[in-house]
Amino acid sequence: MADLQPIQRKIIHVDMDCFYAAVEMRDQPELANVPLAVGGMRSGRGVLTTCNYLAREYGVRSAMPTHKALQLCPHLVLVPPRMQVYQEVSKQVQGIFHEYADAIEPLSLDEAYLDVSNSEACKGSATLIAEQIRQDIFAKTGLTASAGVAPVKFLAKIASDLNKPNGVYVIKPQQVSEFIETLALEKISGVGKVSIEKLHHQGLYTGGDVRRADKDKLKQLFGKFGEMLWLRCQGVDERAVSNDRKRKSVAVERTFAKDEGNQAILVERLLALLPELKRRSEKHLKQAKMNKLGVKVKFADFQQTTKEQQCQHIDESALLELFEEALARGKGKAVRLIGLHIGLAYEQQNQSPQLVLPFDSLTT
Repeated sequence: MADLQPIQRKIIHVDMDCFYAAVEMRDQPELANVPLAVGGMRSGRGVLTTCNYLAREYGVRSAMPTHKALQLCPHLVLVPPRMQVYQEVSKQVQGIFHEYADAIEPLSLDEAYLDVSNSEACKGSATLIAEQIRQDIFAKTGLTASAGVAPVKFLAKIASDLNKPNGVYVIKPQQVSEFIETLALEKISGVGKVSIEKLHHQGLYTGGDVRRADKDKLKQLFGKFGEMLWLRCQGVDERAVSNDRKRKSVAVERTFAKDEGNQAILVERLLALLPELKRRSEKHLKQAKMNKLGVKVKFADFQQTTKEQQCQHIDESALLELFEEALARGKGKAVRLIGLHIGLAYEQQNQSPQLVLPFDSLTT
C-alpha cells in the first residue's frame, strides 16, 4: 500500500436552480414574478414537483401536498409538468458537462457530479471550471445553476446548496476539517429523520461530535451507517464519480382524488398499477436481476409504510400479501396513495482498491 500513489480529486456538484419552475418562467415570462409551483392541481390531489424561490418565501417546498401549499400561499400559480421539455434542457446541460469532464455522474435531470481532477480547462482550477460551466449553462439555456466544489463527493453536494441560487461555494482541502467541525449532521446525505433523532439521543449534533466519537461504538449502535458517518466526518469519502450509475429500483405509484377505505377497491387499484410497473421494469431487467418486491401505502393522515420481501419476479400473490400487511398497519385508516416497486441487483465486478489522499494534501 505504501507504494500506491494517492488519488487526488477535484469534485464539482452542479445543481440547477428550481429547475422545472425555472424552465416554466423562462418559457412564460409572465410567471417570472409570481409564486409558482410545478405539479399538483387546485381541484385535485397530489404533491408539488418543485417551486420557485418566491413560493419558498411562503414556506412552500418541493414534495409538499398541494392543499398544504395552497394554505400557505393561496395565490400560488400551479402549472402541469412538461417532462419532455425538461429532458431536452437536461440534455443541453449534460452536453456542457462533457466539455469539461470525462467522469460525470447524473443524479437526476437537474444535478450531477463532475470529476475535473485531470481537466486542463481553466488552467486546471475546479473553481474556475465551475464558474465557466454555470456561465455556459446560462448562455445556452437561459437558466441558472449553483455549484459546490470540494475534494470529496459528499462535501461537494452540501456545498452546492450553500450559495443558492446562482452561486458557487468552494470548500478547499485545507478548509475541510474546519467545515466539518460545525456541520449539522442532517446536512449529510443518508442522515434522515429517524437516524438524526438517534444521533441526537447520543449527544451527537455536528460533524465534530461524530469525529471525536468512538468508531466501534457508532458501528455497534448504527451498523454500517455508523461507520460511514464516522468516515465522512473524518473527511473521507472513497466514492469515485461514476459514469455508469446504476438504478437500484423501479417504482410506480398513484395518489387518489379522494381517500379510499374500501379494501376491495384498493386491491383493484393496486393491481391496475401492475402493467405500468412491468413496462417500466422491462428495459432495466435486461441489465439487472430483480431481487425485491415491495408496496408503499400512504394513509389519509400522511403516515406512510412500506412492506418488502425478497423476490426474483413480479409475483401477484406475494404482492397482495404484502399489501394486506401494509394496510393492517393503518388499523382501518383510509388510504391516499399506493405504490409498487421492485429492487434491482447487478453482478459484482472486481475493482482494484483505491487509496484516498488525506484532505489537507489536495488542491482545488
